Amino acid sequence: MILTVDLGTSATKVALWEDDGLQALGRAAVGTVYGPEARAEQDPARWWSSVVEACAAVRRAAPAATGAVDAVGFSAARQTFVAVTADGEALGPAMLWSDRRAGAEATALADACGGPDAMLGRTGVVLDAGAVAAKMAWLAGRRPDVVRRARWLATPRDLVLWRLTGVWCTDTTLASASGLYDGAGRVVPELAGDGAGLLLDPVAPDTVAGALNAGPADELGLRPGVPVVVGAGDRPCEVLGAGAAADRPMVSWGTTANVSVPVPERGDGPSDGLIVTRGATGGWLLEGGLSAAGSLLDWWARLTGIGGRELLRRAATSPPGARGVVALGWLGGARAPWWRAEARAAVLGLSAEHEAADVARAVVEGVAWDVARCLEVARRRGRGQAATAPEEEGFAGLALGGGGATMDLWRDVLTAVTGLPATRRRSGEAASAGAALLVGRALDRRLDLDALDPVVDETAPDRGATARYAGLRRRADQAAAAVIALSPAPGPDDSPPGAGADGARDGAGIANSAEP
Repeated sequence: MILTVDLGTSATKVALWEDDGLQALGRAAVGTVYGPEARAEQDPARWWSSVVEACAAVRRAAPAATGAVDAVGFSAARQTFVAVTADGEALGPAMLWSDRRAGAEATALADACGGPDAMLGRTGVVLDAGAVAAKMAWLAGRRPDVVRRARWLATPRDLVLWRLTGVWCTDTTLASASGLYDGAGRVVPELAGDGAGLLLDPVAPDTVAGALNAGPADELGLRPGVPVVVGAGDRPCEVLGAGAAADRPMVSWGTTANVSVPVPERGDGPSDGLIVTRGATGGWLLEGGLSAAGSLLDWWARLTGIGGRELLRRAATSPPGARGVVALGWLGGARAPWWRAEARAAVLGLSAEHEAADVARAVVEGVAWDVARCLEVARRRGRGQAATAPEEEGFAGLALGGGGATMDLWRDVLTAVTGLPATRRRSGEAASAGAALLVGRALDRRLDLDALDPVVDETAPDRGATARYAGLRRRADQAAAAVIALSPAPGPDDSPPGAGADGARDGAGIANSAEP
């Protein structure tokens, strides 16, 4: 019996897996505090308490099975971190991946390192206001006392792993996504600066970090001494758990949306708005991380006062094209494939006859349009790699991850916009399934994904809807370009890597899951 812990942006989920599938699932919300200067922070103490709470829910659902757990593994959000002492004391709130207060530091780093394109080619990750390197520089300049007292910079998974085992380490996928390491896995000293000594040593995701200590075992209701496997970031785990391949990219809908295409080689460096990170079992991921998905629908639900399920039901009654409404879901800036942090969300085409359902539908369609754009870039970039589909074939389909895999509306819109069929697996918990597979690898236990979490549905594109969206694509692209053109001029840290001067090339209540 394997217990997995998925530490997401908005929730922690604990899952209990047997070889033939998911046995129980517990969930605990994790809150985020937003503040001035685009701050996004969490209380690190909540990471552990959410694990305890979610594990208690699993025990209530399956007490006997929980007592039989013989290994623990992880999936976790990336690019969120907190400074801690050697004994695990958090020295302030954690800075989330979505925190963007470090714009000035990003600009200074880019200027000192040959520009954002140079660093993108070297690390695979965009050096902008959200970059871990920029936030480390912000801490060093604005909170030097914290840096002086710190022994480590730890992600949520790193801190919980230490709590379970007493071992400090991170894994190669979280390290890669931080943008502090080059393609060979070496720290980039110009980016890490004086904080290089605070970085944890990366190990392979299928490494056994240590044995579960008695204290935390008692809190979680588990047997002490069971092996604890390091695990990987949420997207690499989702790629594994969704059964994605080079010709079948993983598309995830959670707090945000993500496109991840596994490829065997890193290539010459990403462009046109994609990044490249390490895969969980080797190889690399071409990634397009969007700024919002479930969080955007949650925002609209709060504004309208309509419950999440009811909002989705109404959205499904609006026809393809949302009766002329176009929504750009850039609440936190336009991320992949645009990388224009100063751009903001917009809703266009409204008239007195429109209803909340039309905007909700347009929100889902807006996410799908950006997913389609990321897929097009990934297909162009992947043609030179041996494992990708031939140019004339393109992608064969999509493998769904995140809570959105269970949303009929999302599957219908996504398949119609992209023209590709999409498969979903029984549990709807691809990240947790991927974490379980990594535990199996670590313990030399042969787990079969199709037995652990079989495909239960393939959604084919509706031909009429696909034709309708094909006719609407030009309007969607024009709307996006117009909003970007109306946005304030970007600073050096906001310039989309690989773009020309115009920059145009390049929820807890509703299917929220993990983050970038």
